[in-house]
Amino acid sequence: MQEFEVVVVGAGHAGIEACLASARLGLSTACVTLRLDRIGHLPCNCSVGGPAKGHIAREVDALGGQMAVTTDHTLTHVRRVGTGKGPAVQTIRAQVCKHDYPLFMQGVLRNQPNLTLIESECETVLAENGRVTGVA
Repeated sequence: MQEFEVVVVGAGHAGIEACLASARLGLSTACVTLRLDRIGHLPCNCSVGGPAKGHIAREVDALGGQMAVTTDHTLTHVRRVGTGKGPAVQTIRAQVCKHDYPLFMQGVLRNQPNLTLIESECETVLAENGRVTGVA
C-alpha cells in the first residue's frame, strides 16, 4: 500500500489544479483518475475565458495555477467577447487545441515532483474518527 499526504480523485480542471498545488507545496500527492490518457481532456468546450470561466481562470492564475499557462502554450486564437455590451461584461476568450491541451497538461503532471499519477477507480473513501485515511 502506498501512503501519501494528499490524495486527489479526478484529473479534470479542478483535480489538476488541486494536485499540482499540493505537490508544489512539497506534499507527497497522488492523483487518482480513471484514465491517465484523459487527464485534462476537454470533452465539449475548447475555450478558456469568457464571462464565467474567464473569472475563475484569472483567479487560478493569480494563485499560481496551471490552466492559464497551458492555455498560453496550446491556444489557437483569442478574441474579445461581449463587445456589443458595456465594458463590465467584456472579456477575453481563448480557444485551445483540443488535442494539444490535454497532452501538454499530462506532461506537466508527469514531470511534477512529489506527484504520483494512479490510473484507478475510487469507490470508497476510508475514514477513521472523522478523518479521511485513504481511498479504495
